[in-house]
Amino acid sequence: QVRVVESGGGLGQPGGSLRLSCAASGDILSVSLMGWYRQTPGNQRELVAEIAADGNSNYADSVKGRFAISRDSAKKMGFLDMNNLEPEDTAVYYCKVKALQVVSGKWVRSDWWGQGTQVIVSS
Repeated sequence: QVRVVESGGGLGQPGGSLRLSCAASGDILSVSLMGWYRQTPGNQRELVAEIAADGNSNYADSVKGRFAISRDSAKKMGFLDMNNLEPEDTAVYYCKVKALQVVSGKWVRSDWWGQGTQVIVSS
């Protein structure tokens, strides 16, 4: 089993900063892709940013230049530095990891989600 836990959400002020953390644990050989998604009521979950094992990253247009994704592959952790926050960033943020495991003697790569952490941007 794989467990993914987010932390660092809470209340941020417009123009302020927050840092989200994601920790993956369990029977994992490696984590290839780590991503942050967000969801608001009545809307689909959307990609915010993702980072590959080689460090290549991808961002939603709405957060480019404001958010920065990083990872510590040895610790199987990911981070999202959210700067210059806007009220529109208010959402539940989820971490997704693509983990490599050995299942019944076979290598299996599958996605695992965390429970989410609430971010509220308000003055």
